Amino acid sequence: MRLSGTAMRILVTGGNGFIGSVVVRKLVQQGHQVRCLLRAKSDTTRISDLQFERIIGDICNLQSIDAAIDGCEALIHLASLSNWNDINSPLMDKIVIEGSKNILCSASKIPNIKLLFVSSSAAINGSKHPQIFNEDSDCTLNLTQYRYAAAKRTVEELCQLAHHEGKHVVVVNPGEVYGPNDINFITSCNLIDFAKSWPVLTCTGGTNVVYIDDVADGIIKALFHGRSGQRYILGGDNLSVRELAALSLKIMKKQKPIMQIPNLILQSAGQVASLCRLKFPIHPAVIPYATKYWLMDNSKAKNELGLSFRNAEATLAPTIEWLFQEGHIS
Repeated sequence: MRLSGTAMRILVTGGNGFIGSVVVRKLVQQGHQVRCLLRAKSDTTRISDLQFERIIGDICNLQSIDAAIDGCEALIHLASLSNWNDINSPLMDKIVIEGSKNILCSASKIPNIKLLFVSSSAAINGSKHPQIFNEDSDCTLNLTQYRYAAAKRTVEELCQLAHHEGKHVVVVNPGEVYGPNDINFITSCNLIDFAKSWPVLTCTGGTNVVYIDDVADGIIKALFHGRSGQRYILGGDNLSVRELAALSLKIMKKQKPIMQIPNLILQSAGQVASLCRLKFPIHPAVIPYATKYWLMDNSKAKNELGLSFRNAEATLAPTIEWLFQEGHIS
């Protein structure tokens, strides 16, 4: 296997996605030979200007993974679900869990391959009251209410098993990722809501915000320099939902009232709307996550991987600028 400082052939799943496209761009710029496993109809707009090898396939198809991984020295697994409509669907287990099992199965056939799995800070823990968690924190959530977090934790357990069987496997746990080119409005939808709502409605909860380039740098550094069997939180500043709204409005130069709705009222209203199939300003699947604090300690990634993370304002400002430029807010 080549030294980590030299060019490698790296397979990326989800390389056309919000985070994946930035990872692919950085890998190509660093001189690596990048191979992307993509569906035939995958939108590759964000990476269409780059030189990479496209392999048609799917993480749910073991044979296509075998073909894509052949000859690779490293693999970054980003393919997952990002649509809240799919959170409680059978796709969660099929894509997140079974797809990851397929990745690990194919990788088991390749000697000395380096594996990097992108999990989520939601897989670490959340709390009712503000509390900061690290990579070793116990999970106290009722995971039956958090299928996404539960699925990601299951994948992390599979990675641990592969590590104990001799594979080099590292896991990263990004916070809430913001940045330009969020064309599917994965997180920028929050900023659009702040820009268009009057008053701005928030709940009691909190999140860790992180800039997309910092996450991409963290993924690449963790692949090459992370310790096998370890997880690394890739996160920036911790903010309450109210602080996130206030900072966003400040950057947008908009003056609006912010009203905080009691979580119990929001949860009850969301349940009624879901049962009656009524339109609701917040997707019902989002509510259990929005009403918890997901506050993270990034010191391990800083100390072991030499990473630095932008503050919240420097994270949100380029995203908001992009939203203005694209006409999504005015």
